[in-house]
Amino acid sequence: MRFVPVLILALLAGCGSKPLPPDWQANAKGSLDAFTDDYLKGNSAAAEAEFRRARLETTATGRPDHVAQVELVRCAAHAASLVFDLCPGYAALAADVTAEQRAYADYLAGRWQGLNAALLPEQHRPVLGGGQLAAVADPLARMVAAGALFKAGRITPEGIAQAVDTASNQGWRRPLLAWLGVQARRAEAAGDAASLEQIRKRIALASGQR
Repeated sequence: MRFVPVLILALLAGCGSKPLPPDWQANAKGSLDAFTDDYLKGNSAAAEAEFRRARLETTATGRPDHVAQVELVRCAAHAASLVFDLCPGYAALAADVTAEQRAYADYLAGRWQGLNAALLPEQHRPVLGGGQLAAVADPLARMVAAGALFKAGRITPEGIAQAVDTASNQGWRRPLLAWLGVQARRAEAAGDAASLEQIRKRIALASGQR
């Protein structure tokens, strides 16, 4: 999901100094990181404010691909939380994005037919190829991959459990509640009253009802 290059400190010996990236890049990255953290924790108002700041920084470049990347970060955070809203901010820019961005948007939306895995971020390529969700080391990427698998209709019960555990371990309330909801519906459909009761207790606790 990241598009902002890592800042390189100027070396004092040998290579000489290197110019720092423009301010908008660092500012956008900071706001995007804050947006993602707030959104996943369920702090909607703070998340929206940070997102607006990140988008404002990138619109100053006049580059649709830069702005589209910010929108894709939001789409990915939504997918991790099982919110699939067609990503209207990205859709408005889709005619002018890169091939990699288009592939990532299709991946998030579950449009996997004919999708070129080589165009995806490296950590998501094994998921498209049928790899296990647990192989995705980064927790945020794992949650995004789980959302993409869900949208594509390829999530397994083990994958759902991994998504629940990942969100729980990170303290990400919004996706945790979404994925516990998936578990609850499955338990109810299977007539597993004991599991359903335990899941509902977790939902009540995570949502502040206990």
